[in-house]
Amino acid sequence: MGCSNPHPHCQIWASSFLPNEAMVKDKNMREYKASRGSNLLVDYAEKEVAKKERIIVENSDWLGLVPYWATWPYETMILPRSRHILRMTDLTDAERLSLADIMKQLTTKYDNLFECSFPYSMGFHGAPTGPGHQSEDFSHWQFHALYYPPLLRSATVKKFMVGYEMLANPQRDLTAEQAAEKLRNLPDKHYKL
Repeated sequence: MGCSNPHPHCQIWASSFLPNEAMVKDKNMREYKASRGSNLLVDYAEKEVAKKERIIVENSDWLGLVPYWATWPYETMILPRSRHILRMTDLTDAERLSLADIMKQLTTKYDNLFECSFPYSMGFHGAPTGPGHQSEDFSHWQFHALYYPPLLRSATVKKFMVGYEMLANPQRDLTAEQAAEKLRNLPDKHYKL
């Protein structure tokens, strides 16, 4: 579940290969760029800004939104608002600060949802690096963060991905628009403050 530890912790993973999720993203973003001449997640961010249906929080550099393909009930994604960024190392000092701000805004919304310290698994995806990738064109990539929270209906009811959901097809418990509206409408001030 990713929330069995009673304390927050972080991990940095590096591998000499692209893991499955990153490999699928690389393939799809590469194909999109080849067929349309633009970046998939940059185009997606523009569409979300225009629609304003699934955006929860935003600032001058970042969007926090529920992607329309979300599988977890309150799954969210943080995307650069208007700049193409390949990797975390490409962020400006101002973007690092505004990223911290958008992360704080989003996690406050999570905590306010059920008035608890809201568990989640979160990670960043950026363009591959390292030997063998230094001369490769990764302009099809866009740096982004993902949040996968397991809570569904209360502070004590978790969504477990098991059986059919893990081996065949995830099932949605609410739409991306419903989750975004619920999160967006929560107070910006943390419930404990």
